[in-house]
Amino acid sequence: MSPVRILSTLGFFFVLFVVQESAVSLVHFPISGFSLYLAIAISLIAFEDHNGAIVTGFLAGLVLDLSPTSNAPFGQWALILTALGFLFAVNRDSISDLTSSPITFVIFVAGGATLSLIAYLGFGALLGEENGSFVHVLIVLLGNLVWTVIFTPMFLPALERAREYSLTARER
Repeated sequence: MSPVRILSTLGFFFVLFVVQESAVSLVHFPISGFSLYLAIAISLIAFEDHNGAIVTGFLAGLVLDLSPTSNAPFGQWALILTALGFLFAVNRDSISDLTSSPITFVIFVAGGATLSLIAYLGFGALLGEENGSFVHVLIVLLGNLVWTVIFTPMFLPALERAREYSLTARER
């Protein structure tokens, strides 16, 4: 990943973070909330090559750690999304099969968002954070899964075209 692309990706994640915190977080969804930021970040991680997935995961996690509503220590999201990027990079051949079909890609993104939230809860529990009751956590995970499945097809084509546009000739 080129330095210019790293800066543009970081800028995109900052803008997306502001949209998430100032608009999407204020909408009261039935069942539970929706993380547009997490869905788009996991989509971009899945689109990237081996090194790009890890770097994109780290940048997305670094920006997400700036959330004022998060009680977690700084770096927890960076660790989780970098590990998720590494998981995607290691299994790149299998993931490219999943990303070829739009329906399976939507399910893949929803599963990745749910997996990252479960990892966040797990690391939080290890660090002594209070996560709430099991039923509440289950409702939040299920709600985020449902809303991710519903909203991902709406932004996926535009996200894929924007990513293709951002690639340099060497990266294509």
